[in-house]
Amino acid sequence: MNVNIETSWKEQLEDEFEKPYFSKLVDFVKTEYQNNTCYPQGSEIFAAFDHCSFTDVKVVIIGQDPYHGVGQANGLCFSVNDHIDIPPSLINIFKEIETDLGVPYPTTGNLQRWAEQGVLLLNATLTVRAHQAGSHQKKGWEEFTDAVIKCISDKKENVVFLLWGGFAKKKGAKIDRNKHYVLTSGHPSPLSANRGYWFGNRHFSTTNTYLSKVGKKTVEW
Repeated sequence: MNVNIETSWKEQLEDEFEKPYFSKLVDFVKTEYQNNTCYPQGSEIFAAFDHCSFTDVKVVIIGQDPYHGVGQANGLCFSVNDHIDIPPSLINIFKEIETDLGVPYPTTGNLQRWAEQGVLLLNATLTVRAHQAGSHQKKGWEEFTDAVIKCISDKKENVVFLLWGGFAKKKGAKIDRNKHYVLTSGHPSPLSANRGYWFGNRHFSTTNTYLSKVGKKTVEW
C-alpha cells in the first residue's frame, strides 16, 4: 500500500502497511475525513514521522489522541499550531522545562522544533473526529503505533523514551530497557500535575545528560 510517509519510515514499516488491519484503518480514516470534520488535516496525519526520520530518532514522547478543537492538532503529540492558545498539559510541560533548565517560556506551542532535533512526538491514535475525544481509538492506529515503538526498540539503541501517565506507561511496556533509557512520571495534565505527579521530574535535563553520555547531541528544549 502506498502510504505518504517519510522515506526511512516507509522502509522500516513497509510490512505493516501491507497487513489487513492497516488496509481497514485506511478505509475507515478516508470515510471519516470525507463525511466529518477530522483532525489533523490529512497532510499532517504522519507529521511526527515526516519531521523526525527513523535515522534521527533519539527521544520518543508518547501521547494519546490528537487535540480535537479547531486548528489545534498538527500531527505531533502535545503540540499545537502557531497562534493557537497553549493547552493546559503543554503549559505544564513548559513550566517544568523552565524550572528544570532555566529555558524561558516559549511564545508558541508548536513543537516542530523538537521533532526536527530527533524527538518523535507520537500519539497512539493519529486522527480524531472534531470535538469527539477518542473517536478514532480502537480502529487500528494503536496496533500501528505499537509496531512503531517495537521497531525503534528492536532496531535502534540508546533512545530515551518519556512515558507520562498510565496510558503511556502501558504503551511502552515492551520497550527493551537493556538497550534504551526509559523515564516515567505522572501526566502533565492539571489533574495529575497539581497532585504532585509531574512537576520536579526533571525529565528534560535528565534526557540531555543521558544523550551526552552516549555521544548524542542534546535537545534544545
